[in-house]
Amino acid sequence: MADPRGFLKVRQRETQPRRPVPVRIMDWKEVYEAQEKGVLKAQAGRCMDCGVPFCHQGCPLGNLIPEWNDLIWRDKGEEAMERLHATNNFPEFTGRLCPAPCEASCVLGINQPAVTIKQVEVSIVDQAFENGWVNPLPPARLSGKTVAVVGSGPAGLAVAQQLTRVGHTVAVYERDDKIGGLLRYGIPDFKMEKEHVDRRLEQMKAEGTRFRTGVAVGTDVTWEQLRRRYDAVVVATGATVPRDLPIPGRELEGVHFAMDYLVPANRVVAGETVENQINAAGKHVVILGGGDTGADCLGTAHRHQAASVTTLAIGKQPPAERASHQPWPTFPTLFEVASAHEEGGERTYLASTVEFVGENSKLTGVKVAETEFVDGKRLPKAGTERIIPADLVFLSLGFTGPEPAGITEQVSAEFDGRGNVARDGYYMTNTEGIFVAGDAGRGQSLIVWAIAEGRACAAAVDKFLMGSTILPAPVAPTDRAMAIL
Repeated sequence: MADPRGFLKVRQRETQPRRPVPVRIMDWKEVYEAQEKGVLKAQAGRCMDCGVPFCHQGCPLGNLIPEWNDLIWRDKGEEAMERLHATNNFPEFTGRLCPAPCEASCVLGINQPAVTIKQVEVSIVDQAFENGWVNPLPPARLSGKTVAVVGSGPAGLAVAQQLTRVGHTVAVYERDDKIGGLLRYGIPDFKMEKEHVDRRLEQMKAEGTRFRTGVAVGTDVTWEQLRRRYDAVVVATGATVPRDLPIPGRELEGVHFAMDYLVPANRVVAGETVENQINAAGKHVVILGGGDTGADCLGTAHRHQAASVTTLAIGKQPPAERASHQPWPTFPTLFEVASAHEEGGERTYLASTVEFVGENSKLTGVKVAETEFVDGKRLPKAGTERIIPADLVFLSLGFTGPEPAGITEQVSAEFDGRGNVARDGYYMTNTEGIFVAGDAGRGQSLIVWAIAEGRACAAAVDKFLMGSTILPAPVAPTDRAMAIL
Protein backbone atom coordinates (compact mmCIF):
# COMPACT_ATOMS: atom_id res chain seq x y z
CA MET A 1 0.00 0.00 0.00
CA ALA A 2 0.97 3.67 -0.06
CA ASP A 3 2.30 5.34 3.10
CA PRO A 4 0.76 3.25 5.92
CA ARG A 5 0.38 6.37 8.05
CA GLY A 6 -0.20 8.76 5.18
CA PHE A 7 -3.84 9.47 6.02
CA LEU A 8 -2.79 10.30 9.59
CA LYS A 9 0.18 12.49 8.68
CA VAL A 10 -1.48 14.36 5.79
CA ARG A 11 -5.05 15.20 6.76
CA GLN A 12 -5.49 18.13 4.40
CA ARG A 13 -6.87 17.44 0.94
CA GLU A 14 -4.97 19.53 -1.61
CA THR A 15 -6.16 19.66 -5.22
CA GLN A 16 -4.70 21.23 -8.36
CA PRO A 17 -4.06 24.97 -8.20
CA ARG A 18 -6.22 27.09 -10.50
CA ARG A 19 -4.83 29.97 -12.51
CA PRO A 20 -5.89 33.41 -11.19
CA VAL A 21 -9.35 34.45 -12.40
CA PRO A 22 -8.29 37.79 -13.95
CA VAL A 23 -5.67 35.92 -15.99
CA ARG A 24 -7.57 32.86 -17.12
CA ILE A 25 -10.71 34.63 -18.36
CA MET A 26 -8.51 36.41 -20.90
CA ASP A 27 -7.70 33.18 -22.73
CA TRP A 28 -9.06 29.70 -23.42
CA LYS A 29 -6.30 27.63 -21.86
CA GLU A 30 -7.06 25.09 -19.15
CA VAL A 31 -7.91 26.51 -15.76
CA TYR A 32 -5.87 24.00 -13.76
CA GLU A 33 -2.11 23.93 -13.39
CA ALA A 34 0.04 20.86 -12.78
CA GLN A 35 0.45 19.87 -9.15
CA GLU A 36 3.93 19.90 -7.63
CA LYS A 37 5.35 16.37 -7.50
CA GLY A 38 5.92 16.32 -3.75
CA VAL A 39 2.35 17.45 -3.06
CA LEU A 40 0.98 14.86 -5.48
CA LYS A 41 2.98 12.09 -3.82
CA ALA A 42 1.78 13.13 -0.37
CA GLN A 43 -1.84 13.18 -1.55
CA ALA A 44 -1.51 9.73 -3.13
CA GLY A 45 0.02 8.54 0.14
CA ARG A 46 -3.24 9.33 1.94
CA CYS A 47 -4.81 6.29 0.23
CA MET A 48 -5.48 3.68 2.92
CA ASP A 49 -5.51 0.63 0.59
CA CYS A 50 -8.71 -0.43 2.40
CA GLY A 51 -9.59 -4.06 2.90
CA VAL A 52 -12.72 -3.33 0.85
CA PRO A 53 -11.89 -0.42 -1.48
CA PHE A 54 -15.28 1.17 -2.08
CA CYS A 55 -13.72 3.49 -4.66
CA HIS A 56 -13.89 0.47 -7.01
CA GLN A 57 -17.65 0.36 -6.48
CA GLY A 58 -17.96 4.09 -7.08
CA CYS A 59 -16.13 3.92 -10.42
CA PRO A 60 -18.07 2.30 -13.30
CA LEU A 61 -14.72 1.38 -14.88
CA GLY A 62 -13.53 -0.44 -11.77
CA ASN A 63 -10.30 1.56 -11.77
CA LEU A 64 -7.53 0.00 -9.65
CA ILE A 65 -7.23 3.15 -7.59
CA PRO A 66 -5.28 1.89 -4.51
CA GLU A 67 -2.75 0.22 -6.79
CA TRP A 68 -1.83 3.31 -8.79
CA ASN A 69 -1.92 5.52 -5.70
CA ASP A 70 0.69 3.22 -4.19
CA LEU A 71 2.82 3.27 -7.35
CA ILE A 72 2.78 7.08 -7.50
CA TRP A 73 3.80 7.25 -3.85
CA ARG A 74 6.72 4.95 -4.73
CA ASP A 75 7.74 7.09 -7.75
CA LYS A 76 6.85 4.33 -10.23
CA GLY A 77 5.02 6.49 -12.75
CA GLU A 78 5.27 4.14 -15.74
CA GLU A 79 3.87 1.21 -13.77
CA ALA A 80 1.09 3.45 -12.47
CA MET A 81 0.25 4.35 -16.07
CA GLU A 82 -0.02 0.67 -16.98
CA ARG A 83 -2.39 -0.07 -14.08
CA LEU A 84 -4.47 2.99 -14.98
CA HIS A 85 -4.76 1.97 -18.63
CA ALA A 86 -5.71 -1.57 -17.62
CA THR A 87 -9.25 -0.35 -16.91
CA ASN A 88 -9.52 3.05 -18.60
CA ASN A 89 -8.72 3.83 -22.23
CA PHE A 90 -8.77 7.60 -21.78
CA PRO A 91 -7.80 8.73 -18.26
CA GLU A 92 -6.78 12.14 -19.66
CA PHE A 93 -10.48 12.68 -20.43
CA THR A 94 -11.97 11.33 -17.21
CA GLY A 95 -9.26 12.98 -15.10
CA ARG A 96 -10.44 16.34 -16.42
CA LEU A 97 -14.17 15.87 -16.99
CA CYS A 98 -15.51 13.16 -14.66
CA PRO A 99 -17.23 14.35 -11.44
CA ALA A 100 -15.33 11.57 -9.61
CA PRO A 101 -17.96 9.31 -8.02
CA CYS A 102 -14.96 7.28 -6.83
CA GLU A 103 -14.05 10.07 -4.41
CA ALA A 104 -17.58 10.11 -3.00
CA SER A 105 -17.14 6.43 -2.05
CA CYS A 106 -13.57 6.74 -0.72
CA VAL A 107 -13.39 5.07 2.71
CA LEU A 108 -11.23 7.88 4.03
CA GLY A 109 -14.13 10.20 3.17
CA ILE A 110 -16.15 8.81 6.08
CA ASN A 111 -14.40 11.12 8.53
CA GLN A 112 -11.77 13.00 6.51
CA PRO A 113 -11.65 14.71 3.11
CA ALA A 114 -11.44 12.01 0.44
CA VAL A 115 -8.24 11.13 -1.42
CA THR A 116 -7.68 13.32 -4.51
CA ILE A 117 -8.22 10.36 -6.83
CA LYS A 118 -9.11 12.38 -9.91
CA GLN A 119 -6.04 14.58 -9.53
CA VAL A 120 -3.69 11.60 -9.19
CA GLU A 121 -5.32 9.98 -12.23
CA VAL A 122 -4.81 12.92 -14.59
CA SER A 123 -1.27 13.51 -13.30
CA ILE A 124 -0.33 9.89 -14.08
CA VAL A 125 -1.47 10.04 -17.68
CA ASP A 126 -0.09 13.53 -18.34
CA GLN A 127 3.30 12.41 -17.04
CA ALA A 128 3.05 9.29 -19.21
CA PHE A 129 2.49 11.31 -22.38
CA GLU A 130 5.26 13.76 -21.49
CA ASN A 131 7.75 10.91 -21.00
CA GLY A 132 6.71 8.97 -24.10
CA TRP A 133 5.34 6.00 -22.18
CA VAL A 134 2.03 5.89 -24.08
CA ASN A 135 2.64 3.81 -27.20
CA PRO A 136 0.36 2.21 -29.82
CA LEU A 137 -0.78 -1.35 -29.09
CA PRO A 138 -1.57 -2.81 -32.52
CA PRO A 139 -2.94 -6.35 -32.74
CA ALA A 140 -0.58 -9.25 -33.36
CA ARG A 141 -2.85 -10.48 -36.15
CA LEU A 142 -6.11 -9.53 -37.83
CA SER A 143 -9.34 -11.44 -37.33
CA GLY A 144 -10.77 -10.74 -40.77
CA LYS A 145 -13.88 -9.23 -39.16
CA THR A 146 -15.02 -5.64 -39.74
CA VAL A 147 -16.90 -3.25 -37.42
CA ALA A 148 -18.43 0.17 -38.03
CA VAL A 149 -18.69 2.48 -35.03
CA VAL A 150 -21.06 5.42 -35.54
CA GLY A 151 -20.11 8.33 -33.32
CA SER A 152 -16.69 9.39 -32.07
CA GLY A 153 -17.38 10.48 -28.51
CA PRO A 154 -15.85 8.65 -25.53
CA ALA A 155 -18.11 5.59 -25.92
CA GLY A 156 -17.43 5.20 -29.63
CA LEU A 157 -13.70 5.71 -29.24
CA ALA A 158 -13.54 3.16 -26.41
CA VAL A 159 -15.40 0.58 -28.50
CA ALA A 160 -13.13 1.24 -31.46
CA GLN A 161 -9.87 1.01 -29.54
CA GLN A 162 -10.80 -2.20 -27.75
CA LEU A 163 -11.96 -3.95 -30.93
CA THR A 164 -8.96 -2.75 -32.94
CA ARG A 165 -6.57 -4.13 -30.35
CA VAL A 166 -8.05 -7.64 -30.60
CA GLY A 167 -7.62 -7.67 -34.36
CA HIS A 168 -10.85 -6.44 -35.91
CA THR A 169 -10.81 -3.83 -38.66
CA VAL A 170 -12.72 -0.87 -37.23
CA ALA A 171 -13.96 2.26 -38.98
CA VAL A 172 -15.35 5.15 -36.92
CA TYR A 173 -17.95 7.33 -38.67
CA GLU A 174 -18.39 10.94 -37.55
CA ARG A 175 -20.71 13.52 -39.10
CA ASP A 176 -18.56 16.47 -38.01
CA ASP A 177 -15.36 17.45 -39.76
CA LYS A 178 -13.17 16.30 -36.85
CA ILE A 179 -13.18 13.30 -34.53
CA GLY A 180 -14.12 13.62 -30.86
CA GLY A 181 -17.85 14.24 -30.56
CA LEU A 182 -18.62 16.48 -27.60
CA LEU A 183 -15.01 16.10 -26.46
CA ARG A 184 -14.12 18.12 -29.55
CA TYR A 185 -17.01 20.51 -30.01
CA GLY A 186 -18.94 20.47 -26.74
CA ILE A 187 -16.36 20.76 -23.95
CA PRO A 188 -14.72 24.21 -23.83
CA ASP A 189 -10.93 24.36 -24.04
CA PHE A 190 -10.68 25.89 -20.57
CA LYS A 191 -11.83 22.51 -19.25
CA MET A 192 -9.88 20.35 -21.71
CA GLU A 193 -7.62 21.57 -24.48
CA LYS A 194 -7.99 19.60 -27.69
CA GLU A 195 -4.37 18.49 -27.81
CA HIS A 196 -5.40 15.75 -25.39
CA VAL A 197 -7.91 14.42 -27.91
CA ASP A 198 -5.47 14.73 -30.82
CA ARG A 199 -2.63 12.83 -29.20
CA ARG A 200 -4.92 9.94 -28.25
CA LEU A 201 -6.28 9.81 -31.79
CA GLU A 202 -2.71 9.53 -33.09
CA GLN A 203 -2.25 6.46 -30.93
CA MET A 204 -5.49 4.94 -32.23
CA LYS A 205 -4.56 5.61 -35.85
CA ALA A 206 -1.17 3.93 -35.30
CA GLU A 207 -2.99 0.92 -33.86
CA GLY A 208 -5.08 0.63 -37.03
CA THR A 209 -8.40 2.31 -36.26
CA ARG A 210 -9.78 4.09 -39.30
CA PHE A 211 -11.73 7.34 -39.15
CA ARG A 212 -14.36 8.63 -41.57
CA THR A 213 -15.31 12.26 -40.92
CA GLY A 214 -18.05 14.32 -42.55
CA VAL A 215 -20.31 11.29 -42.96
CA ALA A 216 -23.86 11.53 -41.57
CA VAL A 217 -25.07 7.98 -41.13
CA GLY A 218 -28.74 7.78 -42.03
CA THR A 219 -28.43 10.24 -44.90
CA ASP A 220 -24.98 10.22 -46.55
CA VAL A 221 -24.86 6.47 -45.99
CA THR A 222 -27.74 4.41 -44.65
CA TRP A 223 -27.71 2.12 -41.65
CA GLU A 224 -28.67 -0.74 -43.93
CA GLN A 225 -25.63 -0.07 -46.12
CA LEU A 226 -23.38 -0.22 -43.07
CA ARG A 227 -25.05 -3.41 -41.92
CA ARG A 228 -24.40 -5.08 -45.28
CA ARG A 229 -20.81 -3.85 -45.50
CA TYR A 230 -19.65 -4.65 -41.95
CA ASP A 231 -19.90 -7.72 -39.76
CA ALA A 232 -21.15 -5.58 -36.85
CA VAL A 233 -22.32 -1.99 -36.35
CA VAL A 234 -22.14 -0.06 -33.06
CA VAL A 235 -24.41 2.94 -32.44
CA ALA A 236 -22.52 5.41 -30.24
CA THR A 237 -24.11 8.67 -31.32
CA GLY A 238 -24.75 10.00 -27.82
CA ALA A 239 -27.86 11.70 -26.46
CA THR A 240 -27.81 14.96 -28.39
CA VAL A 241 -31.48 16.01 -28.57
CA PRO A 242 -31.74 19.02 -26.21
CA ARG A 243 -34.64 19.43 -23.80
CA ASP A 244 -36.70 22.45 -24.81
CA LEU A 245 -38.73 24.89 -22.72
CA PRO A 246 -41.99 25.63 -24.60
CA ILE A 247 -43.16 28.74 -22.80
CA PRO A 248 -44.40 32.08 -24.19
CA GLY A 249 -41.67 33.94 -26.04
CA ARG A 250 -39.66 30.85 -26.95
CA GLU A 251 -39.52 32.03 -30.56
CA LEU A 252 -37.82 35.33 -29.72
CA GLU A 253 -34.41 36.07 -31.23
CA GLY A 254 -31.83 35.53 -28.53
CA VAL A 255 -33.15 32.29 -27.01
CA HIS A 256 -30.81 29.41 -27.87
CA PHE A 257 -29.96 25.87 -26.87
CA ALA A 258 -26.67 25.68 -24.99
CA MET A 259 -24.89 23.64 -27.66
CA ASP A 260 -25.77 26.23 -30.30
CA TYR A 261 -23.55 28.56 -28.28
CA LEU A 262 -20.79 26.17 -27.19
CA VAL A 263 -20.07 24.39 -30.48
CA PRO A 264 -19.35 27.53 -32.56
CA ALA A 265 -17.29 28.92 -29.67
CA ASN A 266 -15.14 25.77 -29.75
CA ARG A 267 -14.71 26.07 -33.49
CA VAL A 268 -13.56 29.68 -33.23
CA VAL A 269 -11.04 28.78 -30.52
CA ALA A 270 -9.74 26.08 -32.88
CA GLY A 271 -9.05 28.77 -35.46
CA GLU A 272 -12.10 28.27 -37.67
CA THR A 273 -14.24 31.05 -39.09
CA VAL A 274 -17.87 30.82 -37.99
CA GLU A 275 -20.49 33.01 -39.59
CA ASN A 276 -23.16 34.49 -37.34
CA GLN A 277 -21.52 33.19 -34.20
CA ILE A 278 -23.46 33.83 -30.99
CA ASN A 279 -21.24 36.13 -28.98
CA ALA A 280 -22.05 37.31 -25.46
CA ALA A 281 -19.71 40.32 -25.52
CA GLY A 282 -21.32 43.24 -23.67
CA LYS A 283 -24.65 41.40 -23.30
CA HIS A 284 -26.78 40.35 -20.37
CA VAL A 285 -26.88 36.56 -20.34
CA VAL A 286 -29.29 34.21 -18.54
CA ILE A 287 -28.54 30.49 -18.34
CA LEU A 288 -31.36 28.09 -17.50
CA GLY A 289 -29.99 24.99 -15.79
CA GLY A 290 -27.36 24.57 -13.12
CA GLY A 291 -25.45 21.54 -14.43
CA ASP A 292 -22.10 21.11 -16.15
CA THR A 293 -23.33 22.37 -19.52
CA GLY A 294 -24.65 25.51 -17.85
CA ALA A 295 -21.25 26.02 -16.21
CA ASP A 296 -19.62 25.63 -19.63
CA CYS A 297 -21.88 28.40 -20.96
CA LEU A 298 -21.01 30.51 -17.93
CA GLY A 299 -17.25 30.18 -18.43
CA THR A 300 -17.61 30.84 -22.15
CA ALA A 301 -19.69 33.98 -21.51
CA HIS A 302 -17.02 35.25 -19.09
CA ARG A 303 -14.38 34.85 -21.80
CA HIS A 304 -16.64 36.67 -24.24
CA GLN A 305 -16.77 39.48 -21.65
CA ALA A 306 -20.51 39.46 -21.11
CA ALA A 307 -21.97 42.42 -19.22
CA SER A 308 -23.65 40.07 -16.72
CA VAL A 309 -24.44 36.38 -16.37
CA THR A 310 -27.26 34.91 -14.27
CA THR A 311 -27.80 31.17 -13.82
CA LEU A 312 -31.33 30.07 -12.89
CA ALA A 313 -32.20 26.68 -11.40
CA ILE A 314 -35.77 25.60 -10.69
CA GLY A 315 -34.87 23.42 -7.70
CA LYS A 316 -33.45 24.04 -4.26
CA GLN A 317 -29.80 24.83 -3.70
CA PRO A 318 -28.06 21.53 -2.87
CA PRO A 319 -26.52 21.17 0.59
CA ALA A 320 -22.79 21.70 1.19
CA GLU A 321 -22.54 18.34 2.98
CA ARG A 322 -24.12 14.92 2.48
CA ALA A 323 -27.83 14.72 3.14
CA SER A 324 -29.05 11.90 5.37
CA HIS A 325 -30.80 10.18 2.47
CA GLN A 326 -27.51 10.05 0.49
CA PRO A 327 -25.14 8.33 2.93
CA TRP A 328 -21.62 7.18 2.16
CA PRO A 329 -20.69 5.50 -0.20
CA THR A 330 -23.45 6.81 -2.51
CA PHE A 331 -22.77 9.70 -4.90
CA PRO A 332 -24.38 12.72 -3.20
CA THR A 333 -25.88 15.83 -4.75
CA LEU A 334 -23.84 18.71 -3.32
CA PHE A 335 -23.49 22.41 -3.90
CA GLU A 336 -20.34 22.76 -5.97
CA VAL A 337 -18.37 25.76 -7.07
CA ALA A 338 -16.91 24.96 -10.48
CA SER A 339 -14.10 27.04 -11.92
CA ALA A 340 -16.63 28.99 -14.01
CA HIS A 341 -18.60 29.95 -10.89
CA GLU A 342 -15.42 31.32 -9.31
CA GLU A 343 -15.12 33.68 -12.25
CA GLY A 344 -18.34 35.55 -11.54
CA GLY A 345 -22.03 35.55 -12.27
CA GLU A 346 -25.11 35.18 -10.10
CA ARG A 347 -26.65 31.82 -9.18
CA THR A 348 -30.34 31.79 -8.30
CA TYR A 349 -32.23 28.74 -7.06
CA LEU A 350 -35.97 28.07 -6.74
CA ALA A 351 -36.47 30.18 -9.86
CA SER A 352 -39.25 29.14 -12.25
CA THR A 353 -39.04 30.61 -15.74
CA VAL A 354 -42.50 31.86 -16.72
CA GLU A 355 -41.99 33.73 -19.98
CA PHE A 356 -39.40 35.15 -22.35
CA VAL A 357 -40.24 38.79 -22.98
CA GLY A 358 -39.12 40.99 -25.84
CA GLU A 359 -39.74 43.78 -28.30
CA ASN A 360 -39.78 43.65 -32.09
CA SER A 361 -39.20 39.88 -32.00
CA LYS A 362 -36.00 40.30 -29.94
CA LEU A 363 -35.43 39.09 -26.39
CA THR A 364 -35.22 41.77 -23.73
CA GLY A 365 -35.77 39.84 -20.53
CA VAL A 366 -36.87 36.72 -18.69
CA LYS A 367 -39.92 36.69 -16.42
CA VAL A 368 -39.26 34.44 -13.43
CA ALA A 369 -41.10 33.58 -10.24
CA GLU A 370 -40.24 31.79 -7.04
CA THR A 371 -40.73 28.03 -7.14
CA GLU A 372 -43.24 26.44 -4.80
CA PHE A 373 -43.99 22.75 -4.37
CA VAL A 374 -47.62 21.69 -4.78
CA ASP A 375 -48.51 17.99 -4.57
CA GLY A 376 -44.91 17.15 -5.39
CA LYS A 377 -44.82 19.41 -8.44
CA ARG A 378 -42.62 22.49 -8.87
CA LEU A 379 -44.76 25.45 -9.88
CA PRO A 380 -44.26 29.23 -10.13
CA LYS A 381 -45.60 31.01 -7.05
CA ALA A 382 -48.21 33.61 -7.90
CA GLY A 383 -47.34 37.20 -7.03
CA THR A 384 -43.56 36.68 -7.05
CA GLU A 385 -42.94 37.39 -10.72
CA ARG A 386 -40.09 39.66 -11.76
CA ILE A 387 -38.22 40.34 -14.98
CA ILE A 388 -34.47 39.83 -15.36
CA PRO A 389 -32.96 41.87 -18.23
CA ALA A 390 -31.52 39.54 -20.86
CA ASP A 391 -30.09 39.82 -24.36
CA LEU A 392 -29.26 36.11 -24.56
CA VAL A 393 -30.78 33.03 -22.95
CA PHE A 394 -29.11 29.63 -23.12
CA LEU A 395 -31.24 26.55 -22.44
CA SER A 396 -29.07 24.09 -20.55
CA LEU A 397 -31.79 21.71 -19.41
CA GLY A 398 -30.22 18.39 -20.35
CA PHE A 399 -30.86 16.05 -23.25
CA THR A 400 -33.80 13.79 -24.00
CA GLY A 401 -32.03 11.09 -26.02
CA PRO A 402 -30.31 10.27 -29.31
CA GLU A 403 -31.36 11.64 -32.68
CA PRO A 404 -33.39 9.03 -34.61
CA ALA A 405 -31.30 9.47 -37.80
CA GLY A 406 -33.47 6.96 -39.66
CA ILE A 407 -32.29 3.95 -37.67
CA THR A 408 -35.80 2.59 -37.14
CA GLU A 409 -36.85 2.99 -40.76
CA GLN A 410 -33.62 1.61 -42.22
CA VAL A 411 -32.77 -1.35 -39.96
CA SER A 412 -35.84 -1.64 -37.68
CA ALA A 413 -33.91 -0.88 -34.49
CA GLU A 414 -36.39 0.09 -31.79
CA PHE A 415 -36.42 2.85 -29.17
CA ASP A 416 -37.43 2.29 -25.55
CA GLY A 417 -39.92 4.25 -23.47
CA ARG A 418 -37.23 6.74 -22.44
CA GLY A 419 -36.36 7.64 -26.01
CA ASN A 420 -33.10 5.66 -26.12
CA VAL A 421 -32.11 2.96 -28.59
CA ALA A 422 -33.39 -0.28 -27.05
CA ARG A 423 -30.91 -3.10 -26.35
CA ASP A 424 -30.62 -6.37 -24.53
CA GLY A 425 -28.18 -7.47 -21.81
CA TYR A 426 -25.47 -7.88 -24.42
CA TYR A 427 -25.75 -4.36 -25.88
CA MET A 428 -27.45 -5.66 -29.03
CA THR A 429 -30.55 -4.05 -30.50
CA ASN A 430 -33.48 -6.11 -31.75
CA THR A 431 -31.64 -6.21 -35.10
CA GLU A 432 -28.89 -8.82 -35.04
CA GLY A 433 -25.40 -7.42 -35.45
CA ILE A 434 -26.31 -3.85 -34.47
CA PHE A 435 -25.17 -2.83 -30.99
CA VAL A 436 -25.52 0.38 -28.97
CA ALA A 437 -23.24 1.85 -26.30
CA GLY A 438 -23.05 4.99 -24.19
CA ASP A 439 -25.63 7.75 -23.94
CA ALA A 440 -27.47 6.55 -27.07
CA GLY A 441 -28.54 3.50 -25.07
CA ARG A 442 -28.57 4.67 -21.45
CA GLY A 443 -29.51 8.34 -21.84
CA GLN A 444 -27.51 11.38 -20.80
CA SER A 445 -24.86 10.28 -18.35
CA LEU A 446 -21.25 10.69 -17.21
CA ILE A 447 -18.16 10.34 -19.37
CA VAL A 448 -16.92 7.53 -17.15
CA TRP A 449 -20.11 5.56 -17.90
CA ALA A 450 -19.63 6.17 -21.62
CA ILE A 451 -16.13 4.68 -21.57
CA ALA A 452 -17.21 1.79 -19.34
CA GLU A 453 -20.10 0.96 -21.66
CA GLY A 454 -17.83 1.26 -24.67
CA ARG A 455 -15.43 -1.30 -23.19
CA ALA A 456 -18.24 -3.66 -22.23
CA CYS A 457 -19.96 -3.30 -25.60
CA ALA A 458 -16.66 -4.11 -27.34
CA ALA A 459 -16.51 -7.37 -25.37
CA ALA A 460 -20.06 -8.20 -26.47
CA VAL A 461 -19.26 -7.45 -30.11
CA ASP A 462 -16.07 -9.51 -29.97
CA LYS A 463 -17.96 -12.49 -28.53
CA PHE A 464 -20.66 -12.10 -31.21
CA LEU A 465 -18.03 -12.17 -33.95
CA MET A 466 -15.62 -14.76 -32.58
CA GLY A 467 -17.64 -16.90 -30.16
CA SER A 468 -15.52 -15.87 -27.17
CA THR A 469 -13.56 -12.84 -25.98
CA ILE A 470 -10.61 -11.89 -23.83
CA LEU A 471 -11.85 -8.33 -23.46
CA PRO A 472 -13.06 -7.21 -20.02
CA ALA A 473 -16.72 -6.29 -19.60
CA PRO A 474 -16.93 -3.91 -16.62
CA VAL A 475 -20.66 -3.09 -16.76
CA ALA A 476 -23.92 -4.42 -18.15
CA PRO A 477 -26.71 -2.21 -19.52
CA THR A 478 -29.35 -4.11 -17.56
CA ASP A 479 -29.57 -5.80 -14.18
CA ARG A 480 -29.02 -9.13 -15.91
CA ALA A 481 -25.34 -10.04 -15.69
CA MET A 482 -23.39 -10.38 -18.92
CA ALA A 483 -22.14 -13.95 -19.28
CA ILE A 484 -19.39 -12.96 -21.69
CA LEU A 485 -16.09 -13.93 -20.18
